[in-house]
Amino acid sequence: MKARLNESENPLEESELVINRDGSIFHLHLLPHQLAETVLLVGDQGRVEQISKNFDSITHKTANREFVAHTGTYKGKEITALSTGIGADNIDIVLNELDALVNIDLQTRCIKKEKKSLNLIRIGTCGALQPDIPVDSYIVSEFGLGFDGVAGFYSHLSSEEELDFEKAFFSQVNWSVSTVKPYVAKGSDELITLLKPEANTGITVTGNGFYGPQGRVLRIKTQQENLNEQLAQFEFNGTKLVNFEMETSALYALGSMMGHKTATICAVIANRHLKEYSKDYKKTVDKMIVYVLEKLVE
Repeated sequence: MKARLNESENPLEESELVINRDGSIFHLHLLPHQLAETVLLVGDQGRVEQISKNFDSITHKTANREFVAHTGTYKGKEITALSTGIGADNIDIVLNELDALVNIDLQTRCIKKEKKSLNLIRIGTCGALQPDIPVDSYIVSEFGLGFDGVAGFYSHLSSEEELDFEKAFFSQVNWSVSTVKPYVAKGSDELITLLKPEANTGITVTGNGFYGPQGRVLRIKTQQENLNEQLAQFEFNGTKLVNFEMETSALYALGSMMGHKTATICAVIANRHLKEYSKDYKKTVDKMIVYVLEKLVE
């Protein structure tokens, strides 16, 4: 996805770019010098420390609401671990504020002429849709298929490949949820190639909820019957929908629009087809974190 960017030279209004009294960005409470070029994004605040415990040193810590950040070094490489909270709506906050930290002068409120690109890697958990993907394995997302609607609020142009994907989706899946129009966004080839040697790859479905939007039925029946069965049968250019989670499509869409590199790697903690759940997914996540850190310093 490419965005129609705002390149105005006028300062952004205080109501649009909200800055705290100490000069930090509104929700993340970070100052530009406290952010590394490589950012590991996690949903759970507790997972930030799961990452930073591996750092050689920590230079900065901050916490506000669900947004916890630790910046430090791992084998000489500067990295920020940052929690986003759950959901694509929080990704909208995090991506806009990360971009503002590097591409907007927070003192003058003016957009910088020279733009900076961040490396944004989501480290998460997911449920597999395909029976041959085992619990406690890893999945790297080549595309994000979004049920969240975030990208639709931005002025953007989809690539020809993304448009072909969307056409294929609506031709293969009998989509009946009138309030949501699925969209697709592609991750960074460079980061995906870096992370995929020990992982499964495919298309990740981003739900805008954990229950109904991911085909779970407790007391309320879902509008889209047999959703997971239809998704598991879908394929685009030989690539299948392989897992469900709640952030990737927004990360890929907004990251692409802003010119940042993005990738998601998830530990499979459940297989939705086989109805299996991990016995100790935190151990799997710990191993995956070290795997990602080692890839970043190769």
